[in-house]
Amino acid sequence: MHIGIFTKTFLRPTLEETLDAVRGHGIHSVQFNLECAGLPSMPDRIETSVAERISSALVERKITMAAVSGTFNMIDPDLVKRRQGLKQLGVIASACKRLGTSVITLCTGTRDPENMWRRHPDNDSPEAWRDLVGSMKEALKIAEEHDVTLAFEPEVSNVVDSARKGRRLLDEMGSEHLKVVMDGANIFHAGELQRMREILDEAFELLGKDIAISHAKDLTHDGEAGNVAAGKGVLDYDHYISLLRAVGFNGPLILHGLKEAEVGECVAFLRKKGVTV
Repeated sequence: MHIGIFTKTFLRPTLEETLDAVRGHGIHSVQFNLECAGLPSMPDRIETSVAERISSALVERKITMAAVSGTFNMIDPDLVKRRQGLKQLGVIASACKRLGTSVITLCTGTRDPENMWRRHPDNDSPEAWRDLVGSMKEALKIAEEHDVTLAFEPEVSNVVDSARKGRRLLDEMGSEHLKVVMDGANIFHAGELQRMREILDEAFELLGKDIAISHAKDLTHDGEAGNVAAGKGVLDYDHYISLLRAVGFNGPLILHGLKEAEVGECVAFLRKKGVTV
């Protein structure tokens, strides 16, 4: 297991300067956002020259692209937006080999029409689940065509808001191209924090064998909008990391939800927990 980071943690005018900032902290793995190369996060087109420039810049700095962001609202109440998101996902998937990654991260979505990271009461409806299944089936056709892995993240604001729903989705899809982003700070609904170990244990029991990448952030309270930088909240990191090790996870533990000024401190925190750079 090794430390990675979201490229968008660093606000720099060029791709190369962004990656230099990553390397400046001794980090060799990133979850990449195409905005860092001057494109939209979900582009309508990725020129071959741009993909090759990204790949070359990473190779020159000995940085691995652990995953690329492909997040859109998979249950957006606006069907046109959903279809556009799937089309753009296809654009990213077709560029993955040139970019140097095989993993695309997803957001399972929300019925909120404005913010795909905000919970909506209709997320729990049968219709929301039906729409997620429909979108995911289309997304997996894209993944199979381009031989990439899609990784969704269970989080309280989205339709897949628990490990149990994550397991349900994996079982219903039955695809080797669908995996999980594990984030221990994102799975506690209001009132659940006192059951932290129990909920973490259940999450790893249900999803541990399907983790593609993991995230490192923290939380100050359960429910929504409680995230802070790793080591600055109440998440039991010793237990979280021990669970990652217990399931044999040997991939990137990716820092996010932090300010650039906090990167050095967070890297030091994870290293004290035995995670390498």
